[in-house]
Amino acid sequence: MTIYSQHSNRGKVQILATYRAPAGVRSVTVTSVENIALAAPLVSALNDISAYAAVPIAVRDERGARVARYPVDHLAVLVDQGARENLLKGAHSLWYEYVKLLLHQALIDLDAAMSSVPVPVRTAVRAEIETEGYALIRAAENLDPEEAEDARLCEFDNPFVTFESRRGNVYLGDPYCLKGERYRLDRLEQGASRRRLEQAVDDLRLLYDAYARCNNGRANLIIDSSLFIEYEPEDELGRYFLSIFAPMPSDDDDAWQLEIAQWIPEDPEEEDGPATGEPVLRCVRAAPPKASELIEVLNLSQARAQLADWAVTPIGEALDGTTFMVTRRYDDQ
Repeated sequence: MTIYSQHSNRGKVQILATYRAPAGVRSVTVTSVENIALAAPLVSALNDISAYAAVPIAVRDERGARVARYPVDHLAVLVDQGARENLLKGAHSLWYEYVKLLLHQALIDLDAAMSSVPVPVRTAVRAEIETEGYALIRAAENLDPEEAEDARLCEFDNPFVTFESRRGNVYLGDPYCLKGERYRLDRLEQGASRRRLEQAVDDLRLLYDAYARCNNGRANLIIDSSLFIEYEPEDELGRYFLSIFAPMPSDDDDAWQLEIAQWIPEDPEEEDGPATGEPVLRCVRAAPPKASELIEVLNLSQARAQLADWAVTPIGEALDGTTFMVTRRYDDQ
């Protein structure tokens, strides 16, 4: 609903809020800080909060045979800081719960950004978030916007927000990419029972938590035909890569799988030619891992030649330093 930016003025950096109003696009100053280093993370977090809050009320839930609106429960956090933990509850749909995860992370990012600014700036930023929140709640409840000339307007199917991907594949993309990502998550849950959907949402939260808290900057959370975290080192001995798969929502199998695979070149003489990913080993476990176990794997995997060392682990033994036991080796076939 609002796009935030920064502007240098008289030795300080202003943080601006730009939005649609009855008289057209309008910009107002939220607050000002001493330098760009303080302004940039505030602007980034505010843009994320605005996007993740506004998009669910600006698009339609097109799952199944009917078209419906997404819930608006997530908006409470903008006007009530005590509602934050509710963003980690519920199981409406994979996409909606994913957006709530991203909103939760954006609020954490804002906390970090505000830890370095004075109290008056924090007060102004929180007031801005409340203003945004109340305007979105009015729009979500189909109430007429306030009559003031600076009232914020929300246009359905055309949210006035900006999207940026700051880390890996965790993003909503622009409004066009958003639809594709929403469709991928909707397809993943097709055919899932209510129990399986609830479990899939928990699995998504677990993957995201591990992804967000690990210190592996090359790990990516992938949303495609399955939900998984992938890590491929930039310069790995043997060209190995790691994948951690959550169970498929539409299957009855609850197993989690960790796989180490290897890129095999089609032409061994061509160093940078096309290659095919071939599995080397797999660790299958019936019970979901803890986030700490996934973080452990992702952090350890960054060590030089670590994947190559793990790749020779025999069946029945755990990958060194982890709780994941090898249940299958593909070279034993």
